Amino acid sequence: MIRRAQAALIDSRYPRPAPALQFSNQNDNLMNEEMNAGTPQTINELFNQAMREGVNRVVMRYKRDRQWHDITGAQLDERVRNLALALHHLGVRAGDRVALLAESSPEWSITDYAILANGAINVPIYPTQAVDQVGFILRNSGARMLFISNAKQLRRIQPALDSLKSKERPRLIMFEAPREGKEEKKDGAVTILTDLEKIGREERSPKSQLYELLSAQSQPNDLATIIYTSGTTGEPKGVMLTHHNLVSNTLSSGEIFELKSDDSALSFLPLSHVFERTVLYIYMRFGVQINFARGVETVAEDIKEVRPTVITAVPRLFEKIYATINKRAAEQRPMKQKIFHRAVEVGREVAMLRNRGERVPIRLAVELKALDRLVFTKWRKAVGGRLRFFVSGGAALPPELAYIFAGAGIVILQGYGLTETSPVVSFNRPDANRIGTIGQAIPGVKVRVAEDGELLVQGDNVMQGYYQMAEETERVLQRGADGVWFHTGDIGTIDADGYIRITDRKKDLIKTSLGKYIAPQPIENLIRAIPMVEQAVVIGNSRKFPSALIVPSFDALRSYAKSLGVEAKDNAELARHPRIVEYFKKKVDDVTRDLAPHEKIKRIALLDQEFSIESGELTPTLKVRRKFVEDKHRAVIDALYPKFEVEAN
Repeated sequence: MIRRAQAALIDSRYPRPAPALQFSNQNDNLMNEEMNAGTPQTINELFNQAMREGVNRVVMRYKRDRQWHDITGAQLDERVRNLALALHHLGVRAGDRVALLAESSPEWSITDYAILANGAINVPIYPTQAVDQVGFILRNSGARMLFISNAKQLRRIQPALDSLKSKERPRLIMFEAPREGKEEKKDGAVTILTDLEKIGREERSPKSQLYELLSAQSQPNDLATIIYTSGTTGEPKGVMLTHHNLVSNTLSSGEIFELKSDDSALSFLPLSHVFERTVLYIYMRFGVQINFARGVETVAEDIKEVRPTVITAVPRLFEKIYATINKRAAEQRPMKQKIFHRAVEVGREVAMLRNRGERVPIRLAVELKALDRLVFTKWRKAVGGRLRFFVSGGAALPPELAYIFAGAGIVILQGYGLTETSPVVSFNRPDANRIGTIGQAIPGVKVRVAEDGELLVQGDNVMQGYYQMAEETERVLQRGADGVWFHTGDIGTIDADGYIRITDRKKDLIKTSLGKYIAPQPIENLIRAIPMVEQAVVIGNSRKFPSALIVPSFDALRSYAKSLGVEAKDNAELARHPRIVEYFKKKVDDVTRDLAPHEKIKRIALLDQEFSIESGELTPTLKVRRKFVEDKHRAVIDALYPKFEVEAN
């Protein structure tokens, strides 16, 4: 009753705009009426509860000017309140879209909570998003404000802003003040975050209850965010998620994370991605201290300083860690190299036995214990020495890599989700981790396999639809006799114990010219597990057989080439050297020997440049844009398939 009265008061003073396009996808009980009274139902309630419980606790830490700085619950709460009131002072109202383009930082979270406290809708934009897509998102969402991290980012996206009509241009708020004398500072076109917070501080005294009234107006079914998925093809689609979508996923995921109030987390993934953003909501709910890394390039150093107990990451991090470990091992004396490789072999074997629930022979257990002291203790020290587990999401984790880390005593829990599912669908539990799977569905989420093998998801975490894209929404949210199911586009299986496996993306399946279907991702995972392989893409659609484009780890490869007496002036020459190509082809043949004949990689090409977001081969979430890769490297691919060549089936 109090909530309704507060909402009515705000709405009477500041009428709410017409709601954004919505698509009902829940069973008739979108609102969970059985929730306990003390259970948060909106992100605003979640934040306010966390602040009451953690008022004197250090809830966030960040490093600047070579020092780590603490933010207590009281300090975080004050900054969010100040910014929320300042936004209200500037005219932000419920239903308004406010864009946020910045690297992950405390300011990102503060802005997020302040936007939501006003009943407005956060539209996050990746700091690496292509400029033309930035323009599309701002135009499509109708964002009336844009928070941006610094002058460098502003200069980068200026063409996108220039492409907007005057009435479409959002007001600019910058986290970092430009240096004196810069045009952005002089002409007053940009407001600085600290100045905005001062305005909010001044608003608090005469209107001390306004923040409470504002944050209470949001209802569970109100939109909290529109997240544009860049996808691997086409224009970005704006995924509409409500407070209820995000809160339900936060609470359900938190149940299986088994987090503790004395846990410490390192955050380095982009908050513009729903995975890390929801993870931070989970940390806030369960009282986990959040430590912001300075960036991906400093993660190794930050881990040693923070010594976290929990880290969320993507498979790319583990691939890079293992590549670095291999490189260092290759530089050691022959005896140490032998010990290293034996440790990896034994650890992997033990991990595989344990994963299958089989007994580990005493001889193997004793050998692993000895090797652990010599090798793996250093690995665990390199990740801080206190780590309980890594959480891996965003892409498939090669099982071979997971076995190696598990053998070293480093647990990686793989999960699965999509932006459209807020995002977590399934997860491996700390006490029930089954390598090679994406775990079991989290509480409140149902997963089933359609007749064509596609995974379908139902639950309170499923999006409302794509913003202003009714046809796209209807294509993926389909109502049946038992409610609405979201069609994920992923092909997978579910075993008798409820563990889910992803075999490939439905649209990524390769069909050879002989009519054979090939799922490329499992093959790519096998190839990426080869030492000195950084990235791999399997191609072969409408071709006679599959081939692979491989990006080597050139730091490690140069050391190996030197041991062979192979000399090359640069990476391009090294990638073309017959002995190097022969080495990788043999390794590919070894790891794919158990595949069906039509799945085996017959030819490879080594590329001398890593796939990246900037070069267009990867999406902001590090997924391969296959068509772009094929188009960009068309000449290399065509050389693998000479015309008029007769190839045996």
